[in-house]
Amino acid sequence: WPGTRAGAGGVTLGAGDVALLAGTGFVAGAINSAAGGGSLLSFPALLAVGYPALDANVTSTVALCPGYLGGVVGYRPELAGQRLRVVRLGAGMALGSVAGAALLAVTSRGLFRAIVPWLVLLACALLAAQPWVARWLEARGIGQHHHGGAAMVLASAFAGAYGAYFGAALGVLLLGLLGTLVADTLQRLNALKGVLSLIANWVAAAFFIAFAPVHWGAVAALAPSSLLGGRLGVVVARRLPDHVLRAVVVAFGTGVAIYLFVKG
Repeated sequence: WPGTRAGAGGVTLGAGDVALLAGTGFVAGAINSAAGGGSLLSFPALLAVGYPALDANVTSTVALCPGYLGGVVGYRPELAGQRLRVVRLGAGMALGSVAGAALLAVTSRGLFRAIVPWLVLLACALLAAQPWVARWLEARGIGQHHHGGAAMVLASAFAGAYGAYFGAALGVLLLGLLGTLVADTLQRLNALKGVLSLIANWVAAAFFIAFAPVHWGAVAALAPSSLLGGRLGVVVARRLPDHVLRAVVVAFGTGVAIYLFVKG
C-alpha cells in the first residue's frame, strides 16, 4: 500500500470518540441490513475523530463487516431457495471486490481526497432514489425465479468493485440491479442483497487487513455494535418509517460532502 502501513496513524481515541463510534456502528449496521448506506455514517464519524479519508474508508469497511452478518441472519427465512443465486452472483461480487480493492490500493491520498466528496454525493443520490426504485420493484410483482444470466453476473462484479472502492449505498445500488435483472419479491431481493454485500465487504476487508492502513482501535469500537445493529436492523426496518431515516442519512451525507469540498 503506497506510503502507509497497516495500523499506522497517530489518532488517540478518547472516551467520547469511542462512544461516538459505538453508537454510529449500531445505526450503520441497522441501516446496512435494512437498505444500505451505513457507510455514510461510519465514514464521516471516523473523519470526525481524526482519521484521514483513505484510512477512514478502509477502516469503515473492516469495522462494518459484522453488521452485514447480523443482517443476513435476520433475513434467513427470505433466503430460502436462493443458494444458486448466492453462488453465481457471489462469485461475481468477490472478483469485483478484489479489483476495487486493488484500484483503491494504487489511488494516491490526494486523488482520493478529491474523489471522496463526489462519491458521497453519488451515494446520497442513490439512497434518496430508493423509494422510487422500491415502488418500481413492487409493481413488478412476483415473476419467474431466475438469476439474470450473464448480465447480472457482470453487474454484480461492477457492484463488488464499487463496494470495495468506496461502498456507501452499495445496498441501494445492488437492489436496483437485482430488481432490474432478477424477478422476485422485494423482501427476497433485499435478503439476497444483504448476502452479496457481505461477500463484497468481507473480501475487501481481507485485502485491506493484509495491505491497508486499518485502525484497529476504531474497529474495536465500531464492529461489536454494528453486529448488534445489523441483527436488529431487519426488525426495525419493518416497523419504523424508512423515509425519516433515509432523509436524515441523505442530509448528513450531503453535509459531509459539502464539508469535504470546502476543506479540499
